[in-house]
Amino acid sequence: MLAMNGGPKVRTAPFPDWPRFDDSERAAVVRALDQGSWWRHGGKEVDLFEREFAEFHDAPAALAVTNGSHALELALEVIGLRPGDEVIVPAYTFIATSTAVQRRGGIPVPVDVDPVTFCLDPAGLEAVATERTRAVIPVHIGGHIADMDAITAWADPRGITVIQDAAQAHGARWRGRGLGELGSMATFSFQETKVVTAGEGGALLLPTEESYQEARTRHNCGRARDLSLRTASSNFRMPELTGAVLRVQLGRLAAQTEQRERQHEKLAAALSGIPGVIPQGRDERCTVNPHYMTMFVLDPGELGGLDRDTVAHALLAEGIPAFGGNPAIHRTEAFWTARTGDEAVEDIARRCPNAERLGHRGLMIPHQVLLGGDQEIDDVVEGVAKVLAELPRSGAGQP
Repeated sequence: MLAMNGGPKVRTAPFPDWPRFDDSERAAVVRALDQGSWWRHGGKEVDLFEREFAEFHDAPAALAVTNGSHALELALEVIGLRPGDEVIVPAYTFIATSTAVQRRGGIPVPVDVDPVTFCLDPAGLEAVATERTRAVIPVHIGGHIADMDAITAWADPRGITVIQDAAQAHGARWRGRGLGELGSMATFSFQETKVVTAGEGGALLLPTEESYQEARTRHNCGRARDLSLRTASSNFRMPELTGAVLRVQLGRLAAQTEQRERQHEKLAAALSGIPGVIPQGRDERCTVNPHYMTMFVLDPGELGGLDRDTVAHALLAEGIPAFGGNPAIHRTEAFWTARTGDEAVEDIARRCPNAERLGHRGLMIPHQVLLGGDQEIDDVVEGVAKVLAELPRSGAGQP
């Protein structure tokens, strides 16, 4: 019997906690406090974190900012996005990818995602591009890098800027190369659920000295290094206490990523053996994936009218942390608050069937599960198999 109906839970023990911290973070906070100045211009923690973060990602430079949403907005400000400019975004992503465009006055244009990797599908770019297309933002969803070879090859000759949304992809590598080597800006989030966290925070990787200086000026209220107020901007500065904590968190990332890679391989293989479960696939060119989420889709052909949200609630009752995926961005009210043009929601839905499927039938298991041992993996698999076997079907269901 399912736990939600009064039966025994699959798992009663807690999964590994997140965030993880110890006396190293405590010492880092004290070190930052003892500097006597807690903003970046009077201390050194943020400067050191930027150098270490850039080095870790093989980037010429990094800039620390207040959060991941601001990192995206700042990247768009750096490229000079103007009101009415269009920016291509994946139809399946967290809404911040599109709202960053809207907050800069741009128009987000959704394109479908790849059915295997769940990342932006380069095959859909040409059909939505217009003379107003200024940029494309591939999202490295769940930690898997989008097809940067094809996206860059399409964008560069057209003069379209690529901005990587790497909020979920700390330490990911493409063909063995860090995200900072791929020739475009990349933005990150350090919000509490991320694999590197200080509760909040963000960063950009900058590919050139010119882009770094422009971003640095703009993140500092438009103030240049000579203190002249050169442009109208805002305050996106990261405080010293945040930078100190992130330095410690970054130091753990490589070892934690290695463990997540090992455990994810076991989990994905076991999940794929359950009828109706389709895990996120992997492009072999994505040589390192931090696995922010283990993502999978409920196959409507196999599972019929089984409702995704009911499955998530049933898994939580079994003691298994599972959450419904993001809705497709065009299915949110937020997307339409500043959207202009003739295209209606169902028009976008018709050309983005994979995003629709993920938005309706996608599930996520958080990364801290992978920081446990094989028992954690076994319990997740047992929970998913039990729930899918025992929940009643009801009609045709969602696509």
